[in-house]
Amino acid sequence: EFRRVLFRSPGPGVEPLIDYVNFAQICQSNATPSLALASYTIRGLSRQWTEQTDGPALQTLAILSAYNQLDAPTQAVAAAVINNNLNYLITAYQNQTFNLWEEHQGFSFFARSVQLRCFQAIQANTIGIPVPSGTDAAIAWLQTALQQHWNGTLYVSLLPAPAGYDPNIDIVSACIYGAVPCTDTKLLATAAQIRDQWENPNSLYHYPINVSDQTSQGIGPLLGRYPGDVYDGDVNGPTAGDHPWALCTGNLAELYYMLANQIQSTQTVPLDQFSTTFFSQIGVTATTAVADVITKLQDAGDAMLAAVIYHSDHLELSEQFDGVTGYEKSVRNLTWSYAAFLSAVRARTGQNVQG
Repeated sequence: EFRRVLFRSPGPGVEPLIDYVNFAQICQSNATPSLALASYTIRGLSRQWTEQTDGPALQTLAILSAYNQLDAPTQAVAAAVINNNLNYLITAYQNQTFNLWEEHQGFSFFARSVQLRCFQAIQANTIGIPVPSGTDAAIAWLQTALQQHWNGTLYVSLLPAPAGYDPNIDIVSACIYGAVPCTDTKLLATAAQIRDQWENPNSLYHYPINVSDQTSQGIGPLLGRYPGDVYDGDVNGPTAGDHPWALCTGNLAELYYMLANQIQSTQTVPLDQFSTTFFSQIGVTATTAVADVITKLQDAGDAMLAAVIYHSDHLELSEQFDGVTGYEKSVRNLTWSYAAFLSAVRARTGQNVQG
């Protein structure tokens, strides 16, 4: 069976994407207790895990992106999977959910952002996916709900807000994977605090490796998930001294590239009272020329990806790096680490990265 899947006769459509869509349907058919279940076995059976309403939205966005690379029979499967997701989301988007990091339940900024992007994509689709009744109302509701996470200085990742959980990198991820625009200056204000807490030597949460990397290599910083994170991936119990993640670093690098691309297109820098610190971290002021702003944003992203490469183990990416030594730790060859890195490279180069 394994050989049959991998070495299927060539035909129209991209085989890994075809397999992905068919597997998604298998998982849907076994989803218990709901389509928000976040974990399945290799056979597509439900595992005991958290329910996260970002999942159906992200899966829908992924299938929409892949739709034109599917053969006709799989496009029919894709439409069925998407319709099931939408039928679920249209009734669930106002509810609480477990957050991106599978730790707390509440109203998630990340989940709301990807749900909003999903509904917007369905509303604009031209491939014949029916737009559910209530989509316009859902879009308006989610746009309002996202602004409720602003506390005056940053976007709070979860409401009610757990103590010590912000600034949280999932706000940046809400831009990369969701509907929050990269020019949102409140997003940039939050991103500045995220970077500072792990780069600034005076911060309680800074990573010593970032200081040495900047001094000796001129690279970095590496970023983590949130302040006081005690999950290190190597031991069962909490471990003091959190550690940076490759995917978190890749997400902020991609934000720099996305913003550089947007400024290149519009020739407008979103610099205001909220985003001043974000730009000052990379040497941009109100008098910096637009062309130089673009270069500095690209350089900032390059330095972060350079740190990921420098600390990789022969270009293999694990889940985390040690915050003191920089050595890789936790889950080996984490798919999301590679995906975040390659997505950032695509944003930087405008080229697809394969292989």
